[in-house]
Amino acid sequence: MTDTLSVKVLRSTGPDAPANFQSFVVPCASRMSVLDVVTRIQSDHDSTLGFRYSCRAGMCGTCSMRVNGKNRWTCRTPAEPFRKQGLTLEPLPNYPVIRDLAVDMTPFFENYRKALPQFVPQNPTREDFARIRPDSKERREINPHIECITCGNCFGSCSLVGANPDYLGPAALNRAFTANCDSRDGATAERLNRLNSHDGVWGCHTQFNCTDACPMGISPTRAIQKLKRQQVRHALRRFF
Repeated sequence: MTDTLSVKVLRSTGPDAPANFQSFVVPCASRMSVLDVVTRIQSDHDSTLGFRYSCRAGMCGTCSMRVNGKNRWTCRTPAEPFRKQGLTLEPLPNYPVIRDLAVDMTPFFENYRKALPQFVPQNPTREDFARIRPDSKERREINPHIECITCGNCFGSCSLVGANPDYLGPAALNRAFTANCDSRDGATAERLNRLNSHDGVWGCHTQFNCTDACPMGISPTRAIQKLKRQQVRHALRRFF
């Protein structure tokens, strides 16, 4: 069955350019995704429409946009439920707009790097493998937080990032938490020192916006709360 879908797209030509909604009506067949709708607009209505996508399979997060007020992967979001109310598409918040629905991810990755996200081995010359058992406490602590694919939806949903661009953001802090939980990592102290500020772990106001926005079901908010406890233990070790 094919019906039509009303779509409003926020259009602009850059971060400082005026933005206005443009309306389209497109065919909406069953099992179409929101990304299919956007590509249909570009192919049939306006070839200048700017947006990003890559895998189309929910593996890269490149196609993320704000869909009816919520950050989503458009390749994984069915269009059919929006037939009655229509679609309103906007670029992800908290990012500079390149054009229309395409945003510049530079602020996200710059902040991500500041959290020292890479694994730093305690003993880089060790010849045998250092193992973490699947049933170990640290493995159970890490597992709920390791599936992040750095799509940036959480960064776009975080009101603290909107208020303070220097705040590292949920994904960076979630990654710092998982790295600190790894007993093989040798940079925990340096990482905690980097994050011990309102631009780091203490900037989170525990609003759970990032948790609500994460397509992978991760709760960066919970990771950040655990990271705060790591910070307290790290500080107390200086006195005892």
